[in-house]
Amino acid sequence: MNVKKFTASSTREALRMVRDALGPDAVILSNRNVNGSVEILALASEDMSSLAPAADQRPPSKSGFRQSAALNDSAPAVPAAAMAPAALASFSRPRTPDHDQAAGLSQALGNARDMAVQAQPAQIVMSESLQSGAAGRNEMSAMMDEIRSMRSMLESQLAELTWSSQAKREPVKSSVLREMLAAGFSASLSRFLIEKMPPAATQESAMKWIKAILERNLATVDNENEMIERGGVFALVGPTGVGKTTTTAKLAARCVMRHGPGKLALITTDGYRIGGYEQLRIYGKILGVMVHSVKDQADLKIALDELKGKHTVLIDTVGVSQRDRMVAEQVAMLSGAGSEVKRLLCLSATSTGETLNEVVRAYQGEGLTGCIMTKLDEAATIGNVLDVVIRQKLNLYYVANGQRVPEDLHVANQQYLVDRAFKLKRETAPFQLQDEELPLVMANTARNMNDATLRGVNLV
Repeated sequence: MNVKKFTASSTREALRMVRDALGPDAVILSNRNVNGSVEILALASEDMSSLAPAADQRPPSKSGFRQSAALNDSAPAVPAAAMAPAALASFSRPRTPDHDQAAGLSQALGNARDMAVQAQPAQIVMSESLQSGAAGRNEMSAMMDEIRSMRSMLESQLAELTWSSQAKREPVKSSVLREMLAAGFSASLSRFLIEKMPPAATQESAMKWIKAILERNLATVDNENEMIERGGVFALVGPTGVGKTTTTAKLAARCVMRHGPGKLALITTDGYRIGGYEQLRIYGKILGVMVHSVKDQADLKIALDELKGKHTVLIDTVGVSQRDRMVAEQVAMLSGAGSEVKRLLCLSATSTGETLNEVVRAYQGEGLTGCIMTKLDEAATIGNVLDVVIRQKLNLYYVANGQRVPEDLHVANQQYLVDRAFKLKRETAPFQLQDEELPLVMANTARNMNDATLRGVNLV
């Protein structure tokens, strides 16, 4: 018997080596993984007759024919169901040293081999090591997911217990925390400031410290000379419905009152919304300013080249959802217009903090010059928008609190906005947090304390 061993990096490669060396009728005796390689023991078809004496010395088992002990123990057994009827008949004959019976046994082995290969091809091709490896990876992945879930649950429970005990030890901090959450500030920013807050004897002194820190980190423009006096090209960007066109008209009215209509030009890229161009054209007609409409980057570049002599150029852009891919196209159009276009992001005070964060990330691009808070008169709380402005370190230029042009546009003031945020706190019962709910809210902030936006808060 001439058993040969073939080793390769994959089962396919090893089978190819067997076929090249022993022919397509070779018999696969074993297939296993050894040190990352696939090892196959094979036998030429003409050498199968050498198995007859070994098989003749041992009766067949109930489960089928059993191979010689000289072969590898991992060799797959050929099931009885896979044998041809002629092969089973040859095994039932009495064992004699007759040469004819040996020849019949050899033929039976050949038939059994052919039937086994046809019935179970997957056992020859599939590597057991690959199966066990995939199962092991799946088990490990499931175990890691379970560990992460347990860790998250333990962190939340520990944070909840910590804040429950702290509410009893330090009632002033709990009271200030409730005020910040009611004003619309995020739980993570509120927790960060509460933990950094120096010991305070009264709630009044604690609130005074909190307001001072918020005012210090709220970047605003001291006066509008930076925009109105210096001039330049400004584009108002933001999602649909945040008041870009109305705010553009308010800024245009301020420029006209300061420098006259000849120093101002208006451009709109809103070719999608019905009446978008007409609305700005009506404002321009009232102010005596020409309104130009552009469709793409080439049109915008031509328009800006023609308007180089203007002191101020205001661009009203089309409103696009922060999740729309057109946002990137809009940012690219403004950046590649050939002139320095300063982008001002309009943030609606009526939006949630999560929505405002998405808007800033989407419209950030290579950097925003600043932002304008709109719809202050419609917002129940404004802590959400102040929170985002502080985290994202945006320069707050103006605050819009109505539809009147140009009266309802004001230069941002830190002290006024922070004070107004706490005056507009949630006071209705369905949205007011109770004492027993504070630990549940703060438990979810355990993983957010390493946020990079919080590390930039100035506490000095």
